[in-house]
Amino acid sequence: MNNNEQYVAAIDIGTTKIVSIVGKINQNGKVEILGLSKAPSNGVKRGVVLNIEETVNAIDNTVADVQKRSGVVFNDVFVGIAGQHIKSMKSRGYINRDSVDDEITKDDVFNLTQDMHKIPIDIGEEIIHVIPQNFIVDNETGVKNPIGMAGKRLEANFHIVIGQVASAKNIEKCIRKSGLNVKDLILEPLASSDASLTDDEKEAGVVLVDIGGGTTDVAVYYDNIIRHTAVIPFGGNVVTKDIKEGCSILQRYAEQLKIQYGSALGDIAPEDKVVSVPGISGRDPKEISFKSLAYIIQSRMEEIIDAVNFEIQSSGYADKLSAGVVLTGGGAMLKHLPQLVKFKTAMDVRIGFPNEHLAGNSKDEINQPMFATSVGLILRGFDYLDTYKSSFNAGEKAEMEASEAENGHADSMGEQDFEIDEVNKMSWAEKFKKSLSKMFETEDENIG
Repeated sequence: MNNNEQYVAAIDIGTTKIVSIVGKINQNGKVEILGLSKAPSNGVKRGVVLNIEETVNAIDNTVADVQKRSGVVFNDVFVGIAGQHIKSMKSRGYINRDSVDDEITKDDVFNLTQDMHKIPIDIGEEIIHVIPQNFIVDNETGVKNPIGMAGKRLEANFHIVIGQVASAKNIEKCIRKSGLNVKDLILEPLASSDASLTDDEKEAGVVLVDIGGGTTDVAVYYDNIIRHTAVIPFGGNVVTKDIKEGCSILQRYAEQLKIQYGSALGDIAPEDKVVSVPGISGRDPKEISFKSLAYIIQSRMEEIIDAVNFEIQSSGYADKLSAGVVLTGGGAMLKHLPQLVKFKTAMDVRIGFPNEHLAGNSKDEINQPMFATSVGLILRGFDYLDTYKSSFNAGEKAEMEASEAENGHADSMGEQDFEIDEVNKMSWAEKFKKSLSKMFETEDENIG
């Protein structure tokens, strides 16, 4: 194994499954997935951890499995956060600068963005992401990069993602109990978007709909900027529950029916086809028609699509989404769902596969909508790695020094322990400044 290679590990804690995944960047700049492991998720409901012990057990099993498969032992992981507690809001902030003649600096942008962390939010909530959308310098609107411009007043519109402190702490607690560290919490719709959407779609205007087991995540992009995010508190599991109750069968048979014979369009389901389901505890088998099954599924999927439509209208960009809708997540594989979504939204629809940045032998295995969030967490992890490169390098060096100390070279360990402590104590402000530097340097390169 090449010691110069960088690896990222991520854990997707979902309602139906928990996925641990490890990846690296290959020579062509593509992400190569070295290992993936999934286990049933029994301790999570609608994206929120309710049973710590069961969740930790599932994480332990997948982490041990993926480390064995990939040959990579890791301590730091990137973790997705979703759940019905997530909400987003728009906000505008401004600062008045001392001199109109001095150029706007990265520090000015940082100070303006930092102020957004002080906006009033409800008790028990915390700000997860503050995403600048565009800037206003004096009366000049629509500025994407204000650095270097002259102006007295600097304003910006922000997209702010808010979640419950308790939910985030429970996720972190599960990861810590598994002997790992949370490097960063990432909003799952943002991760899924990175894996499934093209740059052209983000520029033209697109809505990503990630249909998971417990939640449906929505992200609206326009002009390469995230404009709206939302987490709808129901997904594929409510469809399964409807089938279970509507057909009076067991949960496992309902899930199997949905996957194998289900359709989102009742009108085109065959009337003369039936499927036989084993009866409960030796009772007579039940015969369920394909058409009845399809109408049960269609009814609930229309409810989910209506909720998605509401979020699209709430974004204010409903008439600007030229690229339409991209469906991803495990629920996206439901037969005839794209046709139903197209009918209900009057937009173009495609299924989103996380293959935009994938490479290597595992591409076919990983390239499924259900792994969009997992792959996106890896991509976001590498972005984080690039942004805070120095802190990661210091951490890697510390691990090597610690290993040497265990083998008898203890004299170098004290100094290195001090260095890693300093890295861990790096303030949010310092990290954000690094992030701003990377963001605007990239923009300058693209302009050049």
